[in-house]
Amino acid sequence: MTADSNSRTIIALGLEGSANKLGVGIVKHVYPDGIPADAELRPEMIELANVRDTYNPPPGEGFLPRDVAAHHRSTIIDLLHQAMEEAQITHKDLDCICYTKGPGMGAPLQAVALVARTLAQLWEIPLVGTNHCVGHVEMGRAITGADNPIVLYVSGGNTQVIAYSQQTYRIFGETLDIAIGNCLDRFARVLKLPNDPSPGYNIEQYAKRGTKYIELPYTVKGMDVSFSGILSFIERIAKNEPEKYAPEDLCYSLQETMFAMLVEITERAMAHIGSREVMVVGGVGCNVRLQEMMGQMAKERGGKVFATDMRYCIDNGVMIAQAGALAFARGFSTPIEDSWVTQRFRTDQVHVEWRT
Repeated sequence: MTADSNSRTIIALGLEGSANKLGVGIVKHVYPDGIPADAELRPEMIELANVRDTYNPPPGEGFLPRDVAAHHRSTIIDLLHQAMEEAQITHKDLDCICYTKGPGMGAPLQAVALVARTLAQLWEIPLVGTNHCVGHVEMGRAITGADNPIVLYVSGGNTQVIAYSQQTYRIFGETLDIAIGNCLDRFARVLKLPNDPSPGYNIEQYAKRGTKYIELPYTVKGMDVSFSGILSFIERIAKNEPEKYAPEDLCYSLQETMFAMLVEITERAMAHIGSREVMVVGGVGCNVRLQEMMGQMAKERGGKVFATDMRYCIDNGVMIAQAGALAFARGFSTPIEDSWVTQRFRTDQVHVEWRT
């Protein structure tokens, strides 16, 4: 049974700017037999454009929200033009404009939401506020083809183990303090590693040259993890005993310890729901060593791991368009008066109406 017996397409513009990555993406969803009224939405997803620009502060420095917001304001119109040209469409072809409602850094979120709100009113196109975390999950599902995996979501602002149930992405475990990406970024600043292309990537390259494992605090509490202690410990020995510990060995040990913690809680979630699939999403999900460790665990359980490359695991506009277009197909839109942003928007607060 379908709500529309005719073929239906939805073209969505996605604007992402919750942190230092600014992304503009355009996707086209094709429903050959119309949008089903009582089944899970599985459209053919066609990526029309995926452009991105990154704010990179000098080595040894983090990024301030006001500086990131200024970058987004000065860059977003050029990226928008680039995306529209790449997609070979005009605003008249768009069905909805999707933007990151949260979570993220306040000032950058506001800068991008302002543009989305303005375009929606100028072009008279529906607005769709989208959860950043759900965007990562839905993009991962679309790209990898994973059916019903345990999701490990690891990024600069989030660390969560997620499983789907009853139209909700439920959080089985998460960090109790800082996210794993934030931990990596902060240690990269201690070593004064470049921020280009990302601090975590540069730590990964150092870790590949590490040969000596240094024992570090390992903190798993039930299904949750904690990274603040390991960061304090490794920062202290890096600063106080630089002649004793090589930066490469420190990076290697930090990765091995934190990734082992993530593998442990992910495996426990797999056992709990009986899943044999793991999907790794988020910026830290690009790390090859994390994928290897997760893949070894999944293989031992007779399963497999799904991951995406840097085009999709790093924050991008396509993932916002992807999740927003699915919600829009189910009739969801955001009134202008409700088009605010929030730094705290949990994954399990979203009604995933497009799944059964």
